[in-house]
Amino acid sequence: MITFRILEYGSCDYKDMVALRDKILRKPLGLTFSEEYLQQEINDILIGAFYTEQEKTSLVGCCILSPTENQDMIQLRQMAVSSTLQGKGIGRDIIIYAENIARNENFKVLMMHARKEAAGFYEKLGYSIAGKEFTEVGIPHYEMHKNLI
Repeated sequence: MITFRILEYGSCDYKDMVALRDKILRKPLGLTFSEEYLQQEINDILIGAFYTEQEKTSLVGCCILSPTENQDMIQLRQMAVSSTLQGKGIGRDIIIYAENIARNENFKVLMMHARKEAAGFYEKLGYSIAGKEFTEVGIPHYEMHKNLI
């Protein structure tokens, strides 16, 4: 069973989240997290997806919601699902959970910098590409938006 919850910055679950993001998003690109980078997440909404089996619970997916300068818009960042569980609907469920949190916080638009290879996944969930392809962390991305109201 998969459950979702908001994580506390600096907690054990947060450390597991950083490790998952590092493994799925950073190491394949030869990147690591700096302490300064992680400290910027202290006021973000940190979302974890947890899988429970035989009374053992482990973090299997995550994302971050970061406020933007536009008070109506929040940015989804650092979306990751454990490689052994990708393709099983966990990513979709994380997005739906994050959208509901954003709506509850009165945001009208959820935006993201989606990796080009993941753009189709987000399009199936109602996101639209806004602008031209750009490079971030050395790979192609698109800015994508979804209206939440």
